[in-house]
Amino acid sequence: MMTLREGMHMIYDSLLFIGMAIVYFTETIILTLIPRRYRAKSIKGEIALITGGASGIGKLIAIKLAKLGAHVIIWDINKNGLEEVAEEIRKIGGKCWTYCCDIADKEAVYHTAKAVQVEIGNVNLLINNAGYVYGKTFMELPDREIERTFKVNILSHYWITKSFLKDMMKNNHGHIVTIASVAGLLGIYNCTDYSATKFAAIGCHESLVTELKVHGYEGIQMTLVCPYLINTGMFNGVKPRLMPMLEPEYVAEEVIAGVLVNESLIILPHILRYLLPFKSLLPMKMNWALMYHILKGPQIMMTFKGRESNDTVSDDYGTTNYKDIRKH
Repeated sequence: MMTLREGMHMIYDSLLFIGMAIVYFTETIILTLIPRRYRAKSIKGEIALITGGASGIGKLIAIKLAKLGAHVIIWDINKNGLEEVAEEIRKIGGKCWTYCCDIADKEAVYHTAKAVQVEIGNVNLLINNAGYVYGKTFMELPDREIERTFKVNILSHYWITKSFLKDMMKNNHGHIVTIASVAGLLGIYNCTDYSATKFAAIGCHESLVTELKVHGYEGIQMTLVCPYLINTGMFNGVKPRLMPMLEPEYVAEEVIAGVLVNESLIILPHILRYLLPFKSLLPMKMNWALMYHILKGPQIMMTFKGRESNDTVSDDYGTTNYKDIRKH
């Protein structure tokens, strides 16, 4: 039996929810009507760190940040790529520092983060961009590749963010960007490892937003980015049926634009923001049936070539595929 006190709490919470919904919906509508250029903040002089910045959208984001006056730090395992990006940024008069760091190695992350703080200063803008995908079906995934995908795509976010968040909290100033994926909102064929890590990245990001707000760190902004497949070579062989892959230049430009106006969520292309809610509204079996019919064709995710493992022995269990199983 509900007590009077509990009933009053329920009424209060309901009215609070309705009031907040009205305020935030109104705010969203107003901000949508105001062009981004009138809402953009300055990042001149801010220290920005981008992981996976030696190629792909990471490289483009780094160059665009430098053009806006940010002091750019790039982490990557590609030494040649690091040198090329640094040279390109310096040619346009920007400031850039590079560190060769395997973010799958926790100790390497902490060591490199300490070097950054000593040699350059406190990071104000952190972009967790680096990603990894193996691209095989569940039964073909080597254990070591699963572990690496998790280390790069989600565990590194903990290690890297922990390294720089403390200084942001001291100054109540900073911005953290999580490059996740639409694959973190929908399970994708050949991506049980990749999709799982992107789901985790979204959950981690949203929980951290809540923690920072609850503890009063309003000066630390958070932006979650969920792009569709990007034409960077990561998903080699994929030819999507519904819409073409996104071009890296477009994605990088949208990320920068979103950061400058402190946008909380960026889903690319934007139309997916309105389509994805149907996943929760439709029966789960219908979702699976739609995904099957969309993905079963020879021109899409089943043509994803994936990677070759560098391991001579994949794992204790071994790897197999569904066709091998059906033969027995």
